[in-house]
Amino acid sequence: MACPINGAAAAANPKPKPSPISQSEIQSEFSHHDPSIARINNGSFGCCPASIIAAQHRHQLLFLRQPDHFYFNTLKPSILQTRVLIQNLINADHVDEISIVDNATTAAAVVLQHTARAFSSATFQPGDAVLLLHYAYGAVKKSVEAYISRTGGHVIEVRLPFPVKSSFEIVSEFEKALRLGKSNGRKIRLAIIDHITSMPSVIIPIKELVRMCRDEGVDRIFVDAAHAIGNVEIDVKDIGADFYTSNLHKWLFCPPSAAFLYCKMSDELSDLHHPVVSHEYGNGLAMESAWTGTRDYSAQLVLPEVMEFLGRFEGGLEGILTKNHESVVEMAQMLVKAWGTELGAPPELCSSMAMVGMPACLGIKSSSDALKLRKHLRVCFKVEVPIYYRAPLEGEVDPVTGYARISHQVYNVADDYYRFRDAVNTLVKDGLTCALLSKYEAGKNMKFVQ
Repeated sequence: MACPINGAAAAANPKPKPSPISQSEIQSEFSHHDPSIARINNGSFGCCPASIIAAQHRHQLLFLRQPDHFYFNTLKPSILQTRVLIQNLINADHVDEISIVDNATTAAAVVLQHTARAFSSATFQPGDAVLLLHYAYGAVKKSVEAYISRTGGHVIEVRLPFPVKSSFEIVSEFEKALRLGKSNGRKIRLAIIDHITSMPSVIIPIKELVRMCRDEGVDRIFVDAAHAIGNVEIDVKDIGADFYTSNLHKWLFCPPSAAFLYCKMSDELSDLHHPVVSHEYGNGLAMESAWTGTRDYSAQLVLPEVMEFLGRFEGGLEGILTKNHESVVEMAQMLVKAWGTELGAPPELCSSMAMVGMPACLGIKSSSDALKLRKHLRVCFKVEVPIYYRAPLEGEVDPVTGYARISHQVYNVADDYYRFRDAVNTLVKDGLTCALLSKYEAGKNMKFVQ
């Protein structure tokens, strides 16, 4: 039994708050990154600190040491702890609204499978619509094709402008799409809205779009927020959607792969199912997701350690969000000034990612060109950054057609972006274009064949 006097003494002398994490400690946490690469692409795969990797390894060993004990006594309580932490991070009403899944693509399958059943059972009528953004993630578009188009649903894509000058442009185009979707008496059964689009990367005015959907009688709203948690603030009650998903491994420092799916409490919740059927089928989505068969669940269990890691930074998670946003905007503005181009979106529509226009003289004329240039930057300049191709509008003269999506995470330093700037400046100075890159690659392939 604890001594009351000692307990009182401990309360009077609380444990001192640790000093904020230093730059050298940050470098140590990410020392497993390839030091030769300027990695300004956190958005694609995220990152995981060494201390969290060690925590994951401990969970893996606990399972391997005594699998039966881990299954019966450790796994479910640990996943519940993760769900409670997510509930608090996103301001959900109840932990039962939170399920842990592998990634946002799995979450999309849960929601779209549920919608497809409504079409198959004639609850929804053939020709009723599902609406999504033109810039929706490719895997989500494929899921819509697989689940909705095949069961008779009509798909409407919202064409958004890019570059985008203001959130008003997004709201205006979305309003047009809603009207189109309801034409001829058609009903919109599901709206899929990104919180932050992937490529091109833009923060979407999610609350306004959700409110418009409610006003127009859209049945269900699913927010694909793969990039959101750890990147922007989230309040699911304020947003007001029926479903909301985000990856924990992109911007919240968890190892791959882990994500959550929020499902607003309703009578429909009991009819949501994980696409992988296992022994927990029928016990609710949260329980179905917590066990999909024997596999490594460790990435879903380290969130308590991640919260400790976040606490080492000045201002915690909020401080990280602010610093990453300010830093990526600063570096993006440095790049467009160096190249005489423009941002793809104003700073207020940038998260910890920004779209940076690349010099038109590089001759980026297709998505294939963008991939070739990305590879060239990786191989020849040790810069890892994705590049987006924007088709020119009719009548444009010397348009910017290539945009780099730069990310900023706590491990990044200014030299990463200066290397990217200097690499592109070298390409411009040398007169290298994507057309010449294609000839160069073709020549290499011919030599290999010979």
